Amino acid sequence: MRRTVRGATGTALACVTSLLITGVAAAAPAPGSAGIGDPYYPNAGNGGYDVSHYDIRLTYQPATDVLAGTTTITATTTQELSRFDLDFGLKVTSVLVNNVPATFSANAAGDGELIVTPAKSLAKGQSITVVVAYSDRPSTVQIDGENGWTKLPDGALGVNEPQSAAWWYPSNDHPTDKATFDVSVEVPDGVAALSNGTLLRTSKTRAGWTRWSWRSTKPQATYLTSLEVGKFEVNQQVSPDGKPFVTAYSANLGDTYGAAKASIERTPEILDFLSSQFGPYPFEAEGGVATTGIGFALENQTRPVYGSRIFAFGSNASVVAHENAHQWFGDNVSVGRWSDIWLNEGFATYAQYLWSDHVGEGTPAELAQYVYDLHPADDPFWQVLPGDPSPAKQFDGAVYDRGAAAIQALRTLVGDDAFFTILRTWQQTRGYSTGRISDFTALAEKISGKPVYSLLQTWLYTAGKPAVGPNGATARLAAAKEPKSYKEIRTALDFISGKLK
Repeated sequence: MRRTVRGATGTALACVTSLLITGVAAAAPAPGSAGIGDPYYPNAGNGGYDVSHYDIRLTYQPATDVLAGTTTITATTTQELSRFDLDFGLKVTSVLVNNVPATFSANAAGDGELIVTPAKSLAKGQSITVVVAYSDRPSTVQIDGENGWTKLPDGALGVNEPQSAAWWYPSNDHPTDKATFDVSVEVPDGVAALSNGTLLRTSKTRAGWTRWSWRSTKPQATYLTSLEVGKFEVNQQVSPDGKPFVTAYSANLGDTYGAAKASIERTPEILDFLSSQFGPYPFEAEGGVATTGIGFALENQTRPVYGSRIFAFGSNASVVAHENAHQWFGDNVSVGRWSDIWLNEGFATYAQYLWSDHVGEGTPAELAQYVYDLHPADDPFWQVLPGDPSPAKQFDGAVYDRGAAAIQALRTLVGDDAFFTILRTWQQTRGYSTGRISDFTALAEKISGKPVYSLLQTWLYTAGKPAVGPNGATARLAAAKEPKSYKEIRTALDFISGKLK
C-alpha cells in the first residue's frame, strides 16, 4: 500500500536525502518464485521459504480413491513474501498461514501450483506454519498432462520419480529442500498404509478404520517420501545392528511372492556390505515393499519399493543392492539439479557391480568392459550424455550403464585407495544435503591429484564412444562372453528405468 504523507515536508526531505546517501531502500514484499530454477522441471520447487517439517494426516478410501485430510508445514521465509507457491494438484478446501485464513488458487492452470496469499505479508526470516486442508480423487488429477498416482484394486501408490508428492500432499517439491516427516494415514481395517522411517504405531478411533503413523527423523527429499496402500503382509523386525526393519508384500504378488521375499529379506546383509564400501548407513530404519501396479523399483528413503515383475525370473538381490545404494547416492546426498542424475543412477548401478564381485559373479572391471564392448561406436547409446541427458533421456539405459562404466574408468584412473576415499568423503561432507557433478569432480581431483575433470568430460559430457575403455586401454580387456551377473543387472535396470511394461 502506498501512503501519502502531508504536512511533513522537512521529514520527508530528510528521509529522501538519507536514502540518496546510503543507496539502500527497504525492499517491498514480493511473491516467491513458482520454481527453484531447475532447467529440467521449471515448476519444481518454490522460492521464498525453506521447509523444516511436514505433518501429513490423511484418510484414504480405496473403494472410491478419495484422499482427504490436512498437511501442516513448518518453514522459515528466506525473503519478504507477499505470497508463495506450494507444489500440489488436489482440490483444496482451506489454507491457514499462522492460524489466519489465506486466499489461494489450486492447480488452476493445470501446472500443479497452489498459490497462497497470506492475510498480511511475511517478513524475511519469519517462522511460518501453513495448514492445507484438501479432499480429492488423486487418480483423476493431471499436472502438466501427467498423473503420478497409481490406483490399485485394493489401494494405491504414491510412488514416482522425479515427482509424486503433488498427488497426495503439498510441498516444496525439489530435492534441494529436504525436511523431516510425520505421515499418518487412516485406511479401512485389513488394509495397510506404508510409508518411510519408523512405524510409531497403528491405532483405532472408530469402527472399521485403522490409522498407520510413520516418522522420518532424517532430512528427506519430497519425491523419496512414499505412500503404499493395500492388502499387504507386513513384517516388523529388528536388523542385526538394532534398526527397525519393516518389509511388506502385496497380497497380489502371485508366484513372485517367494522370489520377492528371498530378495528383500536380505536387505540388512546388503546394507552391511554397502556400508563397507560407502561408509555408515545414514538412516534410522530400513526395509522394502514389494507391490503390483508399477514396472519399476524406486529408492524411497529407508524403504525402497519394488514392482513385482522384477522378481519374475527368480530372486534378484542385485536390484536390492541398486535401490539400497541409493540410500547413500540419491537419498543421503541428493541431486542439486535433476541434470545431475548420474550421481544417483551411475553409482547405484556401480553398486550392483560391487555386489556382483562380492558374491563371485563378475568383477566391476569385467562388467564395465562388457558394457563398453557391447555397444559399437555407431550405437545411439553413445549419444546420450549421462552428465546432462535431457529430461526425455533422464532415465535412459545409458545413464545407468555408460554412467557405471564411467565410474570404473574413474577407479582405474585414481586407484582403489583414492577411489573409495572419494566415495566415503562425498557422503561425509554432503550427507543430508545435495551435491552436483561439478562438486563431485572437484572433490575427486582434490583427493586423487589426477585429471578427473578431463576423464569425466569425456565419459559424461561428450557424445560418442570414448577412445579409451573403462579399464584404461583401447583394446578389449575382458572376454566377449557375457559375465554371469550382467543379464540379471540389465534386466533389473530395465525394470528400474521403466522400460519393461
